[in-house]
Amino acid sequence: MELPIYQVDAFTSDVFKGNPAAVVPLQQWLPDEVMQNIALENNLSETAFFIPDGDNFHIRWFTPATEVNLCGHATLATSWVIYNELGYDKNSIRFKSISGELIVQQSKNNLTLNFPAWESKKANIIDPIFKQALGHAPTEIYKGKKWTAIFDDARFIQSAKPDIALLGTIDCEGVIISAQSNEPNIDIVSRYFGPQVGIEEDPVTGSAHCILTPIWAEKLGKTKLKAYQASPRGGHLDLELKDDRVHITGQATLYMKGTIYI
Repeated sequence: MELPIYQVDAFTSDVFKGNPAAVVPLQQWLPDEVMQNIALENNLSETAFFIPDGDNFHIRWFTPATEVNLCGHATLATSWVIYNELGYDKNSIRFKSISGELIVQQSKNNLTLNFPAWESKKANIIDPIFKQALGHAPTEIYKGKKWTAIFDDARFIQSAKPDIALLGTIDCEGVIISAQSNEPNIDIVSRYFGPQVGIEEDPVTGSAHCILTPIWAEKLGKTKLKAYQASPRGGHLDLELKDDRVHITGQATLYMKGTIYI
């Protein structure tokens, strides 16, 4: 069997930056074991698979270790492939997914993800494991689909060298660290670590901003935010909170395309 495959750098306009995702178009689902093995072979934080569903599409995402319920950068990468490689000519793409319907809107060189806003609750007590694992005590901790550790120094976010093995013992999908930016034209900075799902550090994480956007919108008193994920590759995201949805806007660029032989 031969399958097309694309590798797209998401949340950037330049190759070697942003977050690389593999995208595999299918006509029908492969066995889960095969898709998981492809994701493991790709060894990227996510591989997206999609099939046509009438005029729309159905999408799934796999890390090298497991299937996940939402992935922003791989959805952005998939949308880029559908528009630029497969000749899709509608203004928006509708995906069915484990996390419900997802809409992606094209505008000039940008793609906007319409994703669910994920609620987090502020913890009354900060578990000492966060200081141990991150090397510095956060000022606040929020518990949700992922744990979020808030710090008062943006410089720490960039310089942090967490104990990945210790982070992996925390019962969650992963840990976000974030702070208000001290740079002009950037509101918030963050990084994301997900050893629980096979990702030591994810370069730019759309789903993490489904959590960060409601938190920081309340803290900063505004619904539109400019975000920078301060991983070694780095990536920019424009965020907007609209009721129970988060609109995440970014760019993407093709790095590679080829053929899988299985």
